[in-house]
Amino acid sequence: MPELPEVETVRRGLEQKLKNFIIKRVEICRESTVAYPIDKKDFIEGLQNSLLYKWNRRGKYLIAELKKNVSNNIDANELSLEENGVLVVHLRMTGYFTFNNTLTNPCKHTRIRLFDNHNNELRYIDVRSFGQMWWVGEGLSPNKIINGLGTLGPEPFSQNFNANYLTKVISNKSRSIKSILLDQTIIAGIGNIYADESLYSAGISPFREARTIKKNEIKRLIRAVVDVLKKSIGAGGTTFSDFRDLEGENGNFGLQTNVYRRTGKKCRQCKNLIERQKISGRSTHWCRKCQK
Repeated sequence: MPELPEVETVRRGLEQKLKNFIIKRVEICRESTVAYPIDKKDFIEGLQNSLLYKWNRRGKYLIAELKKNVSNNIDANELSLEENGVLVVHLRMTGYFTFNNTLTNPCKHTRIRLFDNHNNELRYIDVRSFGQMWWVGEGLSPNKIINGLGTLGPEPFSQNFNANYLTKVISNKSRSIKSILLDQTIIAGIGNIYADESLYSAGISPFREARTIKKNEIKRLIRAVVDVLKKSIGAGGTTFSDFRDLEGENGNFGLQTNVYRRTGKKCRQCKNLIERQKISGRSTHWCRKCQK
């Protein structure tokens, strides 16, 4: 599943590529992709004539601010715009966007197609079809409509994600520290890859009970989380899974991982063999010697 770095990479690509993109036509190829509104006609009508004004990210959600063009002008300098809520996207396991400036036939995994006046197309493709989209109109709360969005914990790059916060959260938790990092209500955006890599970087065993993590280890873990995520964003995400950016490219961070999917290979630091074991149903990769 795309995690914070992959979603942030997509967000940046969309914001850069879709300047002055006003949706003139919406084609729904798979109705289950639209989670809200229930009536798909409302989704189509809600997006039509809307400028994709600004792209944000919250955890693993993409959020596009929309402005409705209420004039007949198509010149970007002469638009009459009104706030029109947001388009929210969750890529889930295999969702990704492509941008097409020539008309091409959609592949069988195409789920949503958005066209502008010049027939430029923003195409959403999703092999496993777990991804979802919501159009939340102006005046409505996305946090109330979208399950999971309103319960997200702080962003890893925010001031709220600090040693005092994490110490308080885990002080009475007997769950593993790995499961804490995966809990989106505690920290938004971290998934399996970056939990493993952050714990390795911090020298903390993924199997440790969260309440046993000491204050100096917590500070080290926070620094590791931020550092690993920043490096991955700089590399455009990971090569593992079906992740693609807007240009159809894989990320490069997978070439740099220290433990994730390196089972049986030598640790880059101590040369001990990397091990793999499941925690709460998720494959966990770690070095028994470097992580205590």
